[in-house]
Amino acid sequence: MIALADLEGVWRLDRQIEDRRAGLSGLLEGEAVWQPDGTGLTQIETGLLRYGDAAPMQATRRYLWREEAGLLRVYFDDGRPFHELTVAAPEARHVCPPDIYDVRYDLTGWPDWSARWHVTGPRKEAVITSRYRRRTGAVSVRGAG
Repeated sequence: MIALADLEGVWRLDRQIEDRRAGLSGLLEGEAVWQPDGTGLTQIETGLLRYGDAAPMQATRRYLWREEAGLLRVYFDDGRPFHELTVAAPEARHVCPPDIYDVRYDLTGWPDWSARWHVTGPRKEAVITSRYRRRTGAVSVRGAG
């Protein structure tokens, strides 16, 4: 059983984006850090995003992870709910009208794992796959942010 505390640390992040509606592909290479924040963990992703023919750009995301009532709950960094899951049922849906974001976490290769998002909506049709591999010997950014 994987618990929230198992995510703490520094992970290599490789994200593939297949925007089927726009006919574009993207790749983000960077890292994801889960660090304690007093209530759970804050996830901070940073990396270089290459998308279509656009110039590469730096990308950053932050999420709050909490273990509550037997669930892993993920919040946007401003506290709004994003999605929730259990390790036994690692799937979730986030509805952001008019778009729907469905995710499936694959933890079978733990500690290597992935999250695959299917995004659909009137103007969206994308698959976003993020792969995480624990970095050994990495220095945590505790206290950052």
